[in-house]
Amino acid sequence: AVVSTQSGHYGRGAFQTAAVIYIKYIQVFRKLEECYYQIVHPQKRIVLKHVLDGTMGRLLELKNEMVNLEFSEYHFFDDVLSDMKLTPADIEIPVPRYFTQDNEKDIKDRMKLMAETLAKYRLDETSDKKEEIKMSLEEAIKIIQVHERARQGCLRAKFMREIRAQEEREKMLAMQGASTMDPDVASTIIQKVWKGYSQRNKTLKLREEELIFIGMQPGSDTPTHHKDSPVSKVSKREEERVLIQAQHEREYQDALVNIKEKIREAEGPDIKENMQDQIRQWFIETRDATGKFPDYPSDDEGGSAAIFKTKNGEGGEDGAEGESGKKKGKKGKKKKGEKKEKKKK
Repeated sequence: AVVSTQSGHYGRGAFQTAAVIYIKYIQVFRKLEECYYQIVHPQKRIVLKHVLDGTMGRLLELKNEMVNLEFSEYHFFDDVLSDMKLTPADIEIPVPRYFTQDNEKDIKDRMKLMAETLAKYRLDETSDKKEEIKMSLEEAIKIIQVHERARQGCLRAKFMREIRAQEEREKMLAMQGASTMDPDVASTIIQKVWKGYSQRNKTLKLREEELIFIGMQPGSDTPTHHKDSPVSKVSKREEERVLIQAQHEREYQDALVNIKEKIREAEGPDIKENMQDQIRQWFIETRDATGKFPDYPSDDEGGSAAIFKTKNGEGGEDGAEGESGKKKGKKGKKKKGEKKEKKKK
């Protein structure tokens, strides 16, 4: 029993730790989502989206860990929220807005396809029904007459039932004796009800006027859809931000292609020439070392990339030593030529 109590205590402690981390990740997720929605810089949005996806993945991992600890899909964070001075609204997980914004075209296409499919299905249904129902004009008139007579009969029966119920109530009142009320008492009750209703309306009106006066509620002359109202300004700003985000994203994607093409046109020939010189030098060096020209690497071996890889692997110190040796050899040859000229003189 002691062992089970200790294990339960440790399990509860592990859940509390996981719950604290889970709530902190939710707060980070909410802030990142808001930042991603506010920022219009395309490259920053790419980085933020990557971080946001990672945060959502970590939230799912923590949720799975808490489920394994408590064996329940539902968790209670009352103690943790009180310790962290948070409310339940602070740990609500919102749906990221880029789920709908980035996939807006796909969602519209899907909704359009569903609408077309439903319209086609309903059209088929109506056409089938029209084909099934076939009758003459006389038969249709008879059916309408039958339904109209049934409707009138139901109304007549209902009316007679109400009359009988009224007669029975009058008989009961006559047998028991009708209760009488003092007119002053009746007028007092009516006045009390009316004054309460009137005062409640006046209180609501005064409250609305006070809220309008302190600016917490728009008045009737300043509707929320007015172009100068704060609500309309905020919604307009959000729409403009979405358009700017889409425009910057298009410009960024176009710039990637244009810059790549410019680099290819400006530096492509030089890069190509340098690569050819390096491949040619590799052939010559290999021939000098082995006595024959090597086979060009196949596609499975990496092609020309394998040549540059071996050259870079051999480079560094060996390449520097080779270059310094060549320079020393040139200097030695110059010195020998100078000595020979002095002897001749």
